[in-house]
Amino acid sequence: MTPRPYQQCQRCVMDTSDPYISFDKNGICNHCSEYFMNVNVLVERTRQENERLQRLTARIKRSGKGKKFDCILGLSGGVDSCYTALLLKDLGLRVLAVHMDNGWDADSSVRNINSVIDKLELNYQSYVLDWEEFKDLQLAFLKASVPELETPTDMAIPACLHKIAAAYRIKYIISGGNVQTEGILPKSWHYDAKDLVYLKSIHKRYGSGKLRNYPLFGYPQEFYYKYYHGIKTIYLLNHANYNKKDAMATLKEKIDWKDPGGKHFESLYTRFVQSYILPEKFNIDYRRATFSTQICAGELCRDYALEKLKELPYDPQTVQKEKEYISKKLGITTAEFEHMMRAPVKSYRDYPNNKRSLESIYKLYRKFNKPPVLVTLSSFSGLRG
Repeated sequence: MTPRPYQQCQRCVMDTSDPYISFDKNGICNHCSEYFMNVNVLVERTRQENERLQRLTARIKRSGKGKKFDCILGLSGGVDSCYTALLLKDLGLRVLAVHMDNGWDADSSVRNINSVIDKLELNYQSYVLDWEEFKDLQLAFLKASVPELETPTDMAIPACLHKIAAAYRIKYIISGGNVQTEGILPKSWHYDAKDLVYLKSIHKRYGSGKLRNYPLFGYPQEFYYKYYHGIKTIYLLNHANYNKKDAMATLKEKIDWKDPGGKHFESLYTRFVQSYILPEKFNIDYRRATFSTQICAGELCRDYALEKLKELPYDPQTVQKEKEYISKKLGITTAEFEHMMRAPVKSYRDYPNNKRSLESIYKLYRKFNKPPVLVTLSSFSGLRG
């Protein structure tokens, strides 16, 4: 793609680090304009949502009649999923909290999960990935020199949630994903995490073993669980009066919740990827998306965000230790890691992928399926929570 002159949005802090960003005549970008459009729709719906939410709650309870649980909640230890657990408890639903353990949980994440389970008296199940297989897959994506370093995790999360839901005959998966805190995220920063062809092609080229136990989740699996098992995913926070700062305060008061320190920093690997690898190698600074969302939500001053963006996204005093820790855990030397950091940047277009077919399939799905307000197709990438 031909480089374009640098430009930054006059309302949020998104800029041309997203090659597909567009601006109107006033210098306002498409990201924050779309954010306000989506939020306005949600606000309008939420005014009439209490009755709808009660009907949905009753429907979930009916679906759980004769079963042990009414729904599953993906629990990461972050504010979104923990606050969702609190809401579900208040609604009187029988929740099975599920955490996908990929071996990278921060201590704060483990502590928060345990606190939620104990304080709210929830049933809990951990889905532990085969570490050797998962490590090999993560390393393959590093060697591939693509920004989708979190695809191995992003595919495994919905896979394990749907697998457990089917085993318990549960019809509803509840996610902490939401527009309010995740409403701005450029598509150019991360390719579709459900493209099995892409994941398998990278693993075949750079991996060293076979994926015998890793839970795959592409459109065949998604449609199988949706239509054969009737499993639906609900993004509950999209229809609640959700304010992240208020939610954090409530969680600290009620369950002694601790702030992991950043969006998705419940994972040590995610923190390192987003704070070091992506900005240093791919010129992708996730703080821009997070700050822009907070600015649009009225939770952050733009001038403050601009000042914070002048600072490095990582701590230069500790980054070397982090490199050593990540490298050792992945079974490589720091020299090998540095070599991967210097390798030419590539994208999903450089590897076999199924983009054309996926776009056609989901376009067809959206044409013939208009899900209820609170139920959406899980192509929304918010299952981490």
